[in-house]
Amino acid sequence: MTLHELATAAFTKRFNYAPSHQFYAPGRVNLIGEHTDYNDGFVLPAAINFGTAIVAHKREDTIVRVCAVNFDEEVVEFDFGLPLFPSAESTWANYVRGVYDILLKQNHRVCGLDIAIAGDVPYGAGLSSSAALEIVLIRTVSALAEESIDPTQAALLGQQTENEFIGAHTGIMDQLICARGEQDHALLIDCRDLTSKPVSLDPTFRIVIFNSNVKRGLVDSKYNERRQQCLQAAHVLGVGALRDATMPLLQSHQDSMDDLPFRRAHHVISENDRTLRAAEALGKKDWVTMGQLMAESHQSMKQDFDITVAPIDGLVGLINEVLPAGAGGARMTGGGFGGCVVALIAEQYVDAVVEHVAKHYEETFGIRESVYICQAVNGAFVA
Repeated sequence: MTLHELATAAFTKRFNYAPSHQFYAPGRVNLIGEHTDYNDGFVLPAAINFGTAIVAHKREDTIVRVCAVNFDEEVVEFDFGLPLFPSAESTWANYVRGVYDILLKQNHRVCGLDIAIAGDVPYGAGLSSSAALEIVLIRTVSALAEESIDPTQAALLGQQTENEFIGAHTGIMDQLICARGEQDHALLIDCRDLTSKPVSLDPTFRIVIFNSNVKRGLVDSKYNERRQQCLQAAHVLGVGALRDATMPLLQSHQDSMDDLPFRRAHHVISENDRTLRAAEALGKKDWVTMGQLMAESHQSMKQDFDITVAPIDGLVGLINEVLPAGAGGARMTGGGFGGCVVALIAEQYVDAVVEHVAKHYEETFGIRESVYICQAVNGAFVA
């Protein structure tokens, strides 16, 4: 069954009638450009063909009933006419409450809804299951409340939900690519002015995601701590954001900075440069350079940003044992502290890489990986 079919079956079972509308938002994978978005930098993500589906029917009151297929078809109900607060129970429903809360605070039209949600983005893996949920919810509520919201505005509302209601101080990348992704392309996004440039993906290469199955949570992890360290570094350097810093400027301040802010800034400054060079290399199909840049990005996340863990480093190592120069590259993707590795692999090497990882990863780390071979798809607000 498709996600929409699963959602429809649950909707009909729980609410005893059929939904009238269906919507979808993709997850995303970031090819390069990690922890640069909240520093006003550059990122190179792609929307992927794993995402979140909603079926819905409009109500004539202020009640919202939500059925989560992935959580044993649990149903949560709330009244948006009353003050909305995060709940410690059924925390998945906080994203629905949060979207309503932010839409209301920003004076957007909303309506009562019955909703069923189904997704196939793995939770806590760094593939933006939360952003996909936020964006598809905004798409659903705006459509059924008969209001037009453009994709960039939707992304900003989703980010505000994450930051203010959920409490994860994420940047704009996840929501923006979930809303604005383009089929068969990555997007080079400038996170300061929110402009983007499509970068064509080589059809002879595959996006392969290896989920380490080491779970992570943005709020509980040290994600917010990294953001504070970046702000501290920017303050010492006298710039509004690390996007404006250069490596010579950073090196000139090394003696006046603590080690942690220095290394965090070193990662962000070098990662911005790598991301711009990667977009150029990808456009030229320069796979030797692309592979080198992905390897350098991973090392920077390991050494300067301290966000990799042993199973993630192990996955990258196993992939690189099979890939010759020019056949692709691999790096950790997402917020860190677990989650996934993204690999760009020449199609003739995909099977060999997947088999090599399957042979050695579990025996080394005691965890079985999950593998997703992905396509770049359109975002939720792209016709």
